[in-house]
Amino acid sequence: MNPMQNILIVDDDREFRALVSDVLVNNGFRVSVAENGTAMTKTLATTRVDLIILDILMPGEDGLSLCRRLRANGTIPIIMLTARGSEIDRILGLEMGADDYLPKPFSTRELLARVRAVLRRSAMPPPGSAPGSGRVFEFAGWRLDVTRRELRSPANALVALRAAEYDLLLALVERPQHLLSRDQLLDLARGRNADASDRSVDLQVSRLRHRIEADPKEPQLIKTVRSGGYIFAATVTLNGAPW
Repeated sequence: MNPMQNILIVDDDREFRALVSDVLVNNGFRVSVAENGTAMTKTLATTRVDLIILDILMPGEDGLSLCRRLRANGTIPIIMLTARGSEIDRILGLEMGADDYLPKPFSTRELLARVRAVLRRSAMPPPGSAPGSGRVFEFAGWRLDVTRRELRSPANALVALRAAEYDLLLALVERPQHLLSRDQLLDLARGRNADASDRSVDLQVSRLRHRIEADPKEPQLIKTVRSGGYIFAATVTLNGAPW
């Protein structure tokens, strides 16, 4: 971890800001704080920020709106915080472009783990920008070797995948817990020069579920979000480290 990494906490609760600041500072981070969107904008204009911890429920412009604005103007990693724990709030936060989502209350250990994981992901080259040498993803007992383009089951059996199925699985595995629209999956997995349609994505997802889901009719790994797309819901590691 780079000790100079600066975390910006955007939350209207002064005591909460102080608590999280103490935890981060004690673990080697620099910290900036802002009580609302206006203060956040001023801080970003004058300070380098490596990650933003952003509360959803704030007076004035709420966290979802701020997240949407941040994503439209840059790629600073964002972890959303909220007292709400419903699935729809989580989906909305991820759909606005958040990199992770953490409902209050949470343990400081979990917050630190998520901060470090998001920073680690943001420091890596974008998926597909470099050869996959040495990258091995694991999820729910499955093992995806990017170098060999091989998928092995929890029983270590080699699972044959079509090229489109492999590309789709890699796109999902590289972005766990993120809502991906069909258009995004088309771009990430095969590109716009392929036979691109919403229906083709749904067909490949169906085929992939039959490969990796214990019950394709009740999928636990690749979840459908109505009118939204798909979320890869499994916990993923890369070369043994949280991803």
